[in-house]
Amino acid sequence: MTKYLGLHETLDLHELLSFKNLCLTKATTMSVLAQDEELKAILSGDVTTGTQHIQQLQQFLTDRREKQ
Repeated sequence: MTKYLGLHETLDLHELLSFKNLCLTKATTMSVLAQDEELKAILSGDVTTGTQHIQQLQQFLTDRREKQ
């Protein structure tokens, strides 16, 4: 059985995906400019988790199989 998202759910996911992409871009850019090592480590962690979150959001949009 195929399961589809509602229009509002799809739009919300696209909005979250856009926001996470913006956050990832900013964290990546700022990590190059940062001079403090602790701040670089925080930004690097944010890049890692941001990438994972983006992949999870993309799965919601592309994986439409029924979950068991």
